[in-house]
Amino acid sequence: MAGMTHHFLKMNGLGNDFVVLDLRREPLVLTDAIARAIADRETGIGCDQLITIEHPKHGGDAFMGIRNSDGGAVEACGNAARCIGRLLLDETGKDIVTIETPAGDTVATRADEGAITVDMGAPKLNWNEIPLSEEFQDTRAIELEIGPLGAPIMHSPGVVNVGNPHAIFFVEDVDAIDLARSGPMLEHHPLFPERANISVAQVLSPTHIRLRTWERGAGLTRACGTAACAATVAAVRRRKTERKITVSLPGGDLTVEWLPDTDKGYGHILMTGDAMLDREGTLDPRLLAGAAA
Repeated sequence: MAGMTHHFLKMNGLGNDFVVLDLRREPLVLTDAIARAIADRETGIGCDQLITIEHPKHGGDAFMGIRNSDGGAVEACGNAARCIGRLLLDETGKDIVTIETPAGDTVATRADEGAITVDMGAPKLNWNEIPLSEEFQDTRAIELEIGPLGAPIMHSPGVVNVGNPHAIFFVEDVDAIDLARSGPMLEHHPLFPERANISVAQVLSPTHIRLRTWERGAGLTRACGTAACAATVAAVRRRKTERKITVSLPGGDLTVEWLPDTDKGYGHILMTGDAMLDREGTLDPRLLAGAAA
């Protein structure tokens, strides 16, 4: 492996940054250690997530693999889906492409001013689908708090699965929450057997919220697309916002719309935002050799 080289793209969605490897053209046996080496911001390329483009498994345009910076594989990433959607739309010349992911298929289309819209599918809202380790009949606000007894700093999050598990705490001021401290504790809380993405949301108006997220396996991030989708669903379920809103994250704004329910179940979630190509290059072979050693 020491002599091998691989082309990469560096992309971002609102500052949530990715290293993209096209394994359709340059196969690579990707291990946790290699993923960590590439994602390392000091000795590697540096990214929040490592994304692979692979041959489709059941009729889509491509399969998207996702690994967090800790090397662990995850099921979904909305910002990455927009980036891969942009690449596949350009590559195929189609008006719509289907991206297969471990969480299911995602459809990407072009929106106004160069933005990309992805259909993130329908949310999962039952306690055992999120999943939680205890049964809660109402997942709009579960019994979970952090802070002094009787005067918690955060409490009663809404929980949603949008391809991965999320807990959203509604607070008066997202900047007043030390998410770097509380995020890791809550991510690993016993209620979340698969860990969880932890977000704090501040409702500015019925069509606008602010959001900060501690991402499972990646830490604080400038933007998390699935968190923006989950927060929109949680806000609508608590009657705090309308179904189409602007979600302002540290990296910028997303437009998220939770479509009305149908006779087949919950409505799908549409997310629209930028997908930027920052640069491209070739991986240093020592990253692959050192990780495999």
